Amino acid sequence: MIPKQFFSNNEIHDISRVIQEVELNTSGIVRIHIESYCKGDPLDRAAYIFNKLDMQNSEFRNGVLLYLAINDRKFSIIGDAGINMVTSKNFWDDIKDIVFEHFNEGRFAEGISEGILIAGEALNLHFPA
Repeated sequence: MIPKQFFSNNEIHDISRVIQEVELNTSGIVRIHIESYCKGDPLDRAAYIFNKLDMQNSEFRNGVLLYLAINDRKFSIIGDAGINMVTSKNFWDDIKDIVFEHFNEGRFAEGISEGILIAGEALNLHFPA
């Protein structure tokens, strides 16, 4: 499948709305990167993309990236050092588990949106706008 065709236009709109809602309430930034394949570990690939997008250069180091390799069925979510310092050790794994619950039922857009909202709650709490 081609990444640009993975989500419907309505799903893209809904996910974009969730990102905008989160970013209005925090100084943090949220990005999604979707590609077809991930040959290695999705967490390593997410970290590479995170750096490639210069997300580590935010003032408070509070960027969040959701990474999805659709054909390989791989997903990862990572945050920068600032948010990692104020969240629990298992914060990202807990979000990933919730997202996977949606994915396992074929509700990919809902899973991504819920993951964004949960990360957004932590961003809002620790890094308000």
